[in-house]
Amino acid sequence: MQVHLVDGTYELFRHFFAVPSHVTDDGREVGAVRAAVGSVLRMLEEGATHLAVATDHVIESFRNEMWPGYKDGSGIDPALLAQFGLFEEVLEAAGITTLVMVEHEADDGLGAMAKVAAADDRVERVWICTPDKDLAQCVGGKVVQMDRRKGTVIDAAGVIEKYGVAPESIPDWLALVGDSADGFPGLSGWGARSAATVLRKFGHIEDIPYDAPMWALKVRSAGTLSATLRDNRADALLFKRLATLELDAPVPDTVDALRWTGPRRELAELAAGLDAPGLAGRASALAAARNA
Repeated sequence: MQVHLVDGTYELFRHFFAVPSHVTDDGREVGAVRAAVGSVLRMLEEGATHLAVATDHVIESFRNEMWPGYKDGSGIDPALLAQFGLFEEVLEAAGITTLVMVEHEADDGLGAMAKVAAADDRVERVWICTPDKDLAQCVGGKVVQMDRRKGTVIDAAGVIEKYGVAPESIPDWLALVGDSADGFPGLSGWGARSAATVLRKFGHIEDIPYDAPMWALKVRSAGTLSATLRDNRADALLFKRLATLELDAPVPDTVDALRWTGPRRELAELAAGLDAPGLAGRASALAAARNA
């Protein structure tokens, strides 16, 4: 069994900027929803059987209470933000399991569902479909990360090749380097290369010695970096907490819930309202072919 887990928020953003605008007669911008739902249906048409899409019902999460600069919805185009709820509604009408995150983020939902899937002996491969570097921490064993736009797949060795650290050190690496997309700055002076070099040896921030001579590594400005880490260790651990996915986010407790069996009746009306009746036709034709 193959399990496909899709970053719905990323898909909606990607298609919003990639496809032409489409405004319905009642004034709604729906271009991104039409394209993103069509893209997920294409995965089913290409053979996916057990699939879920994780979404951010709202941009804010529990992490906003931990760090005031954490990402929120303030910079998102209102025409895109208005499509979030509609996207979820159409996905659910298409019969696609939708992991709607409210207190958590879509990334947490993907990580939690990947954990459930990987623990199932029937599952051979778990495909996390997103280029988001946060999800690299989940890679390993059955779990791989796919960038559908580029057509690339990375396993644990690929994570090391790309970031310089093992998957389990990704939250530490992000904490030191920072993540502008999520809104935390990292530590001054720490770059991708220096962080990777130190973490390859020590694994986690908590295990990095305070004094640079104890590192026994060739790292430029090691003394300055160690002093920065020593003086800002609390911030570093907070950033690591922000970057660490919550694997107890609310998701189904079995992959059986992800098996696609066909659309619901209401998809036809919703698709017509999007000026995209073909979405319902595609879903119904696929369901008929699978049940033949």
